Amino acid sequence: MPVAELYHPQLRQHRQQSKQAGGTGGAQKRTVHSHGTVLCWDRRRFRVLPAALAAALALCQGVLHAGRHSARERAAVFWWANRYCPSPALSSSPVPLDLSQIRAVSLDLDDTLWPVWPTIARAETALQDWLHQHAPATQMLCAQPDARLALRAQAARSLPGSAHDMSALRQEAIRLALLQAGDDPQLASAAFEVFLAERQRVELFEDALPALEFLSRRYPLVALSNGNADVSRIGLQHFFAASVGAHEVGCAKPDARMFQRAADRVDVAASQVLHIGDDALHDGVGALAAGMQMAWLNRAAKPWEHAPWEPHLTVAGLDALCIHLADA
Repeated sequence: MPVAELYHPQLRQHRQQSKQAGGTGGAQKRTVHSHGTVLCWDRRRFRVLPAALAAALALCQGVLHAGRHSARERAAVFWWANRYCPSPALSSSPVPLDLSQIRAVSLDLDDTLWPVWPTIARAETALQDWLHQHAPATQMLCAQPDARLALRAQAARSLPGSAHDMSALRQEAIRLALLQAGDDPQLASAAFEVFLAERQRVELFEDALPALEFLSRRYPLVALSNGNADVSRIGLQHFFAASVGAHEVGCAKPDARMFQRAADRVDVAASQVLHIGDDALHDGVGALAAGMQMAWLNRAAKPWEHAPWEPHLTVAGLDALCIHLADA
């Protein structure tokens, strides 16, 4: 059974009604076969049938991420929906993506290749477990949410020029916690390393590895992140020509210097880079202001709220992006 009909009884019912009316609806209906996925639209009026539209949008919003279909099938659905029933989550900008200009790709990491907050939560747990063994008074202090917030604020005051450096701020907060709890502040470095090691144990989105393989075959990739994820420690370094972090540039996205550094690392102009990221402000506005083309990864179908800036392309998944770039 076609994928769309499998998950959407409305579409299956439409097909059955067409047969009962005396045929398959061939004069009014046309099917799109995309890598095993079948969807329909009204050829006579050149509009998407409501049931098919609902099918496409629902599939694009996550049904196919349930693991029952291949990345190729999911990409086909995203491509179909973007072409025949564009929505805020799958749409092109008034200034479309110019594939001929792309010479390199910069890529955000957190919430683009993996969900960041589950990763941070696991790292926090690993740190708490380590402190319980080596600095129990500090562990008790850090178990209090209000105390953690106060320590982070104090760390920011202690390092006023390091707002962009997540690692420096985290280690300073641990040092301050050890001092406040009466434990040895020299443990801060070892404690932070426990946190950082777990921080690299990410769980990739299902479309991340296929997208990295596709993109890295076509373009030099630059990892561009405000956080302290390390593609080498994660094991993804072979996909990237370079990696740029806020701690080394001395500022964070959306500062244009971050994006210019990414372009410089692969010896191209900023206008020849396509930046891909999930954060509308940090990735979107930042890249556009720096002169790059920008593809907004909008997995949650959020509205774009940064006019007059507009991304050149909006996609619900990295697999959909690869379908677009395959025409380059």
